[in-house]
Amino acid sequence: MAIDALRGFDMFWILGADAFVRGLEKINGGPIVAGLAAQLEHKDWRGFGFYDLIFPLFVFIVGVSLVFSLTKSLEQTGPAVTRRKIFRRFVLLFLLALIYSGGVAREWPEIRLLGVLNRIALCYLFAALIFCRFRAQWKAIAGICAALLIGYWVAMTFVPFPDVRPGGANGQAVTGGLAVNRVDQLNFNSTHKLRGVFEPGLNLAHYLDQKYLPGKKWDGTWDPEGLLSTIPAIGTCLLGVLAGLLLQNKSISDARKVQTLAVAGVLLVIAGFAWGLQFPVIKKIWTSSYVLVAGGYSALLLALFYQIIEIWQVQRWAKAFVWIGANAITLYMANNIIDFRGLAARFAGGDVKNFFNDSLTNGVGDLVIAAVSVTLAILLGRFLYQRKIFLRI
Repeated sequence: MAIDALRGFDMFWILGADAFVRGLEKINGGPIVAGLAAQLEHKDWRGFGFYDLIFPLFVFIVGVSLVFSLTKSLEQTGPAVTRRKIFRRFVLLFLLALIYSGGVAREWPEIRLLGVLNRIALCYLFAALIFCRFRAQWKAIAGICAALLIGYWVAMTFVPFPDVRPGGANGQAVTGGLAVNRVDQLNFNSTHKLRGVFEPGLNLAHYLDQKYLPGKKWDGTWDPEGLLSTIPAIGTCLLGVLAGLLLQNKSISDARKVQTLAVAGVLLVIAGFAWGLQFPVIKKIWTSSYVLVAGGYSALLLALFYQIIEIWQVQRWAKAFVWIGANAITLYMANNIIDFRGLAARFAGGDVKNFFNDSLTNGVGDLVIAAVSVTLAILLGRFLYQRKIFLRI
């Protein structure tokens, strides 16, 4: 239940709770509310805020969950059948990801091949296959995770890449923004080499996206869920696998599990920020330091939820999160197709919104729409949960 609740807590913010906090900011722009609202925005580039935890926390939970689901499958059906299930789930999730990004509604090359769900699918695939091979060897899994993070750091820091910015052929930097919006503006004939640069559009990961990632890229010439940065994202999922192995171990007491998660979480956060002094904490290229920081906070949240829900058995408060978490991908897709906020505006927009703004104070109408939006998502999750409908990929 703690895992479902934590997954639901994560999705809660994606499904509209962030808009609720921003609605509060319109009503009361004090420093506390403004600080909370600021945490619900991604950092432009370097740094780490609460909203930068949402995506890696979900990937981390994927790793935790697959330990339990695949252990059961391996014991009941064996490795060959389990691997086929893994590939089938990967294909289905990747196809859903393409649909989420618009499918073939637009003509090529305006079709995005990599995105959030695509990254989740890829992380699941590789982490699941690694778990199937090394499930009884947590040290081997930890070693693979370390190798991925260190290897990514080595590549990003020491591997040279062409300065493909306009003017890059003669080595002259372009003033202003480093990221450009059109691929045909990039100078792929540049002979000027760079290395160890971690700026928007000017790093090894983004160069590889510019050169080799086909289709639409989210940021014009590169994608935050691009090719090379998927490697450390797999490391995030493997950190979840290690946490799942800990929770699954019946020889360790629940209190010790929470203690281990908490200590590991603190150490990972410290190590991540320390590494960030050389390899900055940046979500949009999923730096190795970012993996450690996000993994550390994820472990701390898992420890907290496990302590409250599983050990103290204080569970009533988490029911709505469980409803959401049990059908997280379904609700994520439903929000894309139905648009809970757009649907909420049909109930509380227009004159209804103006009534609240005029009768109480400006911003209350937006707050009501945000509250209705989140409520609709929770009610759909409750409907599916109570009827035992679990659309698992």
